[in-house]
Amino acid sequence: MQQFDVVIVGAGHAGAQAAIGLRQRKFEGTIALIGDEPELPYERPPLSKEYLARDKPFERILLRPAAFWTDKQVTMLPGTRIDAVDAAAHRVTTASGEAIEYGTLIWATGGSPRRLTCTGHDLTGVHGVRTRADVDRLMDELPATTRVVVIGGGYIGLEAAAVLTKLGKHVTLLEALPRVLARVAGEPLSRFYEAEHRTHGVDVRLGAAVDCILETDGRATGVRLADGEVLDCQMVIVGIGIVPAVAPLLAAGAAGGNGVAVDAMCRTSLPDVFAIGDCALHANGFADGAEIRLESVQNANDQANIVAKALTGAEEAYDAVPWFWSNQYDLKLQTVGLSTGHDAAVLRGDPATRSFSLVYLKAGTVIALDCVNATKDYVQGRALVVNRAQVAAERLADASVPLKEMV
Repeated sequence: MQQFDVVIVGAGHAGAQAAIGLRQRKFEGTIALIGDEPELPYERPPLSKEYLARDKPFERILLRPAAFWTDKQVTMLPGTRIDAVDAAAHRVTTASGEAIEYGTLIWATGGSPRRLTCTGHDLTGVHGVRTRADVDRLMDELPATTRVVVIGGGYIGLEAAAVLTKLGKHVTLLEALPRVLARVAGEPLSRFYEAEHRTHGVDVRLGAAVDCILETDGRATGVRLADGEVLDCQMVIVGIGIVPAVAPLLAAGAAGGNGVAVDAMCRTSLPDVFAIGDCALHANGFADGAEIRLESVQNANDQANIVAKALTGAEEAYDAVPWFWSNQYDLKLQTVGLSTGHDAAVLRGDPATRSFSLVYLKAGTVIALDCVNATKDYVQGRALVVNRAQVAAERLADASVPLKEMV
């Protein structure tokens, strides 16, 4: 039986950064990094952007080269899935039945793409975008593909639609809600991106419900909508969120549900078990203390560092300001803060210039900014969010006044 001082389950951004952070903080114990993919840890955001577009080979999105992990004495266990956790015995069990003992367990498994539930959801030609293998399969089918249906108008769906359009594919994007990005952005930003995608040739359908995926010989050949319309295609991409991969922890008795619940130091309710990244359900100060999961590289890295500090005698509560980004066509969207629950949205600049910001307020306090090709606003607006600044909407709307003067 293998034994390690720290076992990290999940080799994405959070898990990799936990191992890196521990070594940076001079942790001398043994570390195992367990991932269910065969690859070394790699960046996820480029999968729906530069990697899908073939602008970056896989080697360029590795978080660290192979020699790094050897040099830092991190035992890599790729292609290994953990099916069970015995918290009392401090032991995890792999899918093949091997037991691994730990002193501390860090759960960083992220999640798996949420799947459609309709007929045809599991056909060949229906893809998620979460892993290298997902995108490699998708890319292998592209030469024989002319028409693609993308289901989901969130960032993954929009980014995939942008790349596939640039690759010359005819793309139809289906969003069940009345606008894209409805859960994460204000209406002006939604309408801007809808217009941009339509300008680039994407057939954006709003309020579009899917009835089923049609097939020929086991392969997807179309999408039937609830109103009966059939959209012919050779590929379907599903981007409707993720399901957090926490079943073994919940089965072991950890508190949670939509993720595993953690405290301000990322501890779960199980002894010597932490959880970080997309799967960690935590009370977030930038969401008025609501319990949320944050699916972002920022959250993964920052929570990993909180755990590394806790395990090296420098305990600190997690209170990092959330930030995100999305690249579509020549548009760089940068977001700071969480706009959920805003009661006002101030437009700063003119969307027609393709450089503007949307500032979100709640009870007069700046809680978030969406900045499109407006890096100065993003950099300077961060302080407004961190300091919970109260600024008059009229002043925020004046793009001639730098945001740094409003802090």
